[in-house]
Amino acid sequence: MYTALGCGVDVGRVIAIANQKGGVGKTTTAVNLAVALAQIGRRILLIDLDPQGNATSGLACTDEIRDSLNSGKTIYEALIGGGSLAEVTHQVRPNLFLAGAGADLVGAEIEMATMAGRERRLRALLYGVREEYNYVLIDTPPSLGLLTLNALVAADTVLIPMQCEYYALEGLSALLGTIKRVKEQLRPALEIEGLVLTMFDSRNRLSHEISREVREHFPDKIFKSIIPRNVRLSESPSHGLSVIEYEGKSAGADGYRELAAEILSRDLAAAQLMSAQVESAQSANEESHK
Repeated sequence: MYTALGCGVDVGRVIAIANQKGGVGKTTTAVNLAVALAQIGRRILLIDLDPQGNATSGLACTDEIRDSLNSGKTIYEALIGGGSLAEVTHQVRPNLFLAGAGADLVGAEIEMATMAGRERRLRALLYGVREEYNYVLIDTPPSLGLLTLNALVAADTVLIPMQCEYYALEGLSALLGTIKRVKEQLRPALEIEGLVLTMFDSRNRLSHEISREVREHFPDKIFKSIIPRNVRLSESPSHGLSVIEYEGKSAGADGYRELAAEILSRDLAAAQLMSAQVESAQSANEESHK
């Protein structure tokens, strides 16, 4: 970890937002969490590793940025073409930077298949870059291919959006197995940031049942913040805006602001605990030398 950028938390935390099941709110979470953290003064880099490029289209709101992306200044150029991450990074909001995806990312997994160190290409790109940000968020495709693997190997933690439906539990098992294998073979320090329940419908009994079951199995990993099913969340991407910008008083905007605050609170508590442990060790060392 690095020292804080005047924010009271560590710098350079890399969080992969992953779930191989589609339609669970990965991109919605990536975009809105990035905006929420940026609006409270954190410096954020969002990397769009999903060939669908929805996080990119949801944030690249100016003609200049779109033209730059169309000319090839995308994450593909850095991953495959040998460019640097800085060359394909665009500032899209105050405190928020985007390494966007283009149509060329569709073929990236095939091209990476024969490359040396193919699982670590994104991790290598982040060397010397991650300390410039408080958080690096990575939006991943709905699969467990090489792009998602690159995100997991580059990440410190994995944030798992989980839709409140029965099949989500089955998909979660496969994802946790993948994370375990990555941890054992490629990234021993990888941990689960937490599970965030998305598309929660308080009127639906199944939503409450899924929530209860997940909390029983992962009491220490599930976020208290819940993202509700909200029409404003569905509308905002068509305007090139996060829901926080589109309708800041909506339930969806409140959910993502609460999630951002919860992540910061966890990090601050962890930093305080580490500081106390260091002070205790130093005091014990001084006592032993008296």
